[in-house]
Amino acid sequence: MHAIRMLNCGEQALVVEFGSEIDPETNARVHHLARLLNEAIPQRILELVPTYRSLMIHFDPLAVSRNQLREEVARLVPGVEAIDAADDRRRIVTIPVCYGGEFGPDLEFVALHHKLSADEVVRIHTAAPLLIYMLGFTPGFPYLGGIPERIAAPRLDEPRLKVPAGSVGIAGTQTGIYPVESPGGWRLIGRTPLQVFNPVAEPPFLFAAGDSLQFSAVQRDEFDAIKQQVESGRYAPRERFAGASEVDGVHGR
Repeated sequence: MHAIRMLNCGEQALVVEFGSEIDPETNARVHHLARLLNEAIPQRILELVPTYRSLMIHFDPLAVSRNQLREEVARLVPGVEAIDAADDRRRIVTIPVCYGGEFGPDLEFVALHHKLSADEVVRIHTAAPLLIYMLGFTPGFPYLGGIPERIAAPRLDEPRLKVPAGSVGIAGTQTGIYPVESPGGWRLIGRTPLQVFNPVAEPPFLFAAGDSLQFSAVQRDEFDAIKQQVESGRYAPRERFAGASEVDGVHGR
């Protein structure tokens, strides 16, 4: 059994850490614990916030004490370890992206940085589903790990003050999508016409931590057509479910 660490966080939160490694297996344990807590004591939990290797549990102190919550987590941890990764079904959402040009001003930099063509960078970026380890920074910003070193890229020395919503960027071996216009220092390689965050929708986010994204290259005319469908409410993103083995370690290093 893997060791865990429980840390107090203010008066209404407990953080459960699953080691120090950032990898799909550790992240899966985080999400399994969240799922088990939702099933076991949903009325006592205010919010669950999964990250790369930990789970923050916001709880109602009038419904459960911190010690009781610690005991419940300890009771559930063996169940987390017992879950067979082969049985873990993950949602994979297809994200159309128009790469390069005005939408991806840093695509050529990434290509030159690795002595690749722009088309090769796009091919690698769209090769396989990527796991969303966590959401953060801005509402619905997905931190996806697993892109290979051969298209990894350093952040900008000076972040842009405005990055358009839908922009797809690379920072190190992570990639992500800017849900709203915001500052940002990631290398921009493309843009999706999908609305990642919609505050009036239910749910407001297009995907969740623990899901996976499959990027798919589209041309500008396809981008514009999809954008029109999204704005009129007629577009439904393609999605499917697959075993964790299809997502974890698909690229290698």
